Amino acid sequence: MYNIAILGFGVVGCGTAEVLAANRESIKNKCGDEINLKYILDIRDFPDSPFADLVIHDIDTIINDPNVKCCVETIGGARIAYEFTKKALSSGKSVVTSNKELVSTKGPELLKLARENNCSYLFEASVGGGIPIIRPLYRCLAANNILKICGIVNGTTNYILSSMKNKGLSYDEALSRAQVNGFAEADPTADVEGIDAQRKLSILSTIAMNGVYVSPEEIMTRGVSDVTLDDINFADSVGCQIKLIAFFKKLGDKCTAYVMPHFVPRTKIIGNVDDVYNCVSVEGDFVGETLFYGQGAGSSATASAVCGDIIELAACGNSEFVHPWDIAPESIVIPYDEVKCDFIFWGDMDASAFEGFETESYDKAVIIRKIRDNEARALADKANAQVMHFLR
Repeated sequence: MYNIAILGFGVVGCGTAEVLAANRESIKNKCGDEINLKYILDIRDFPDSPFADLVIHDIDTIINDPNVKCCVETIGGARIAYEFTKKALSSGKSVVTSNKELVSTKGPELLKLARENNCSYLFEASVGGGIPIIRPLYRCLAANNILKICGIVNGTTNYILSSMKNKGLSYDEALSRAQVNGFAEADPTADVEGIDAQRKLSILSTIAMNGVYVSPEEIMTRGVSDVTLDDINFADSVGCQIKLIAFFKKLGDKCTAYVMPHFVPRTKIIGNVDDVYNCVSVEGDFVGETLFYGQGAGSSATASAVCGDIIELAACGNSEFVHPWDIAPESIVIPYDEVKCDFIFWGDMDASAFEGFETESYDKAVIIRKIRDNEARALADKANAQVMHFLR
């Protein structure tokens, strides 16, 4: 019997318990062992829950129980979750998490701690919700050098932008609807300002760079709070949708990584991904482009990924596919102000401002390839134009 404890009984923690209970026999057949939920740690009681008798309030009960092999951290944040994760790993208990903030900010330390104590730190659910993306990067695509990662990794912003386009809502109206439907927090800052996507791209970029750590602070990020309904409607009129895109590209032993709103042509699959769904394109040097699509958030989808990691540990013992992350002496991320990108300009523009630039006509807009962000924005000011990244 493989005993586990869930730390934090919120949306994801509760979903994980429900998946393990509902599919108990199927999971046992797949991993060759019965997974037994022994404890649920939370500051609250849950008298109406079918798991009420498992709830405890002292982390040391779990840490001091030698029969608990794995702690499932679904607390969130990087304070208490960090403290409890360190305690668990230091005691030789593996940790499975969906906590992208903790993984992206403390990953090097926690992976090192896991290796030193002969246990594992797994985080499939930290990116893409139920979409398998971490394990494919480490295993299925391991023969490849990952050249590019590009996609939608935040379901909240995608829901907001889709609602603006499909229902004619303003940004504030779409955000309010996302909150009512449970797709956005009361404080939506981490989602709408791109911080959530930034953390996820940090994790994906680090894996793509073979474990050389890319910190979230090195990833230039802009969110969607300044996107207007006029922007959405113009994009639609030229066959595009506006999407918050997380972008990574490997350039030798360095990389570029940023999170920005983009015009995305509907001729691209990513340009047709709506609502809370995520879609991530990964390009390898031999496999070419692969695409990962599915629900990027929610109790059931995220719990599915969490349970996949638990099953991995129950079936195989300590997992070796996630290697320690190294912090390089110097940053491997090319500063954003040195990166050249494609931009689209639109509005009642003064065309003379574009003289000297090689431009492409795009219906009622102009595209300039491979210029720096500060150049693009200065040019937009000069031309009295709107400007945004353009995804080819």
